[in-house]
Amino acid sequence: MRVVLLGTAAGGGFPQWNCACSLCTAARDGKLPSRTQECAAVTGNGRDWWLLNASPDLRTQLTATPALWPGPGRRETPLRGVLLTDAEADHVSGLAGLRGAAGLKVYAAPPVRAVLAPARAALDRYARWEWADSLAEGGFVLAGGLVVTAHPVGAKIPKYVPAQAPEAGAPWVTAYRVESLASGGVLVYAPCVGAWGPELEELCAEADCVLLDGTFFAADEAGATVRSGAGQAATGHLPVTGPDGTLAALSRHPGARRIYTHLNSTNPLLDPASPARARVAEKGVEVLPDGAELVL
Repeated sequence: MRVVLLGTAAGGGFPQWNCACSLCTAARDGKLPSRTQECAAVTGNGRDWWLLNASPDLRTQLTATPALWPGPGRRETPLRGVLLTDAEADHVSGLAGLRGAAGLKVYAAPPVRAVLAPARAALDRYARWEWADSLAEGGFVLAGGLVVTAHPVGAKIPKYVPAQAPEAGAPWVTAYRVESLASGGVLVYAPCVGAWGPELEELCAEADCVLLDGTFFAADEAGATVRSGAGQAATGHLPVTGPDGTLAALSRHPGARRIYTHLNSTNPLLDPASPARARVAEKGVEVLPDGAELVL
């Protein structure tokens, strides 16, 4: 199984267009590497590729990744579809850039599929796609020899969703377990995590690689309270540090390769020379650049 990190930044990218923090300023000055918005691609055979989320920067990301270039036919593409973890704008707006590509299949949890109904109807006018329930019992098998199951990890509802529409506690955010039938390698993909429960703990325990939500380094980052009550993160993203942070949780799973993604523009992990980066590296957790490729 091959995995390409197409983008590793949170919504807005890095540098963020309307942010003049020290990190974004350093990126504009060329002192820190820029990053596009979070998205990944996975394949089990090198021919059939599946997107993990659909970033607003998707066109740039596809153009920068030769394995995802079209051909040999004029309109042939190695993309087979998309697995959505949630309905946030920075994870679904890239679908519009794929319009007209016939035969794609999109997996998403029921509330995500429901809120995207108008977009689904619009996209189907260009080319018919198949939309499937990612939480269907027993999981599903993807072309290329990948077996996938989806697991609820949060209930954060996107701000654009009308307040009266959603059902409280619905599985708005999921993580994916992707296993290669050929190699047996297991990827856990969870770029948005609102709570760390027994199910996620079990997924990490059996994974060869975990791509995890690293949005905020600290609970009070960006002037907001990241933590909330009842074990949930108010922002929908658990912080890296703190007694209930993801770094402590990942430290319990040293057998897996552990990588942070979806980094907010305020996160000091964006600076390779920062004490924050040294702290996570000491625990064996990585921060990789856009375009990095993993083999499982």
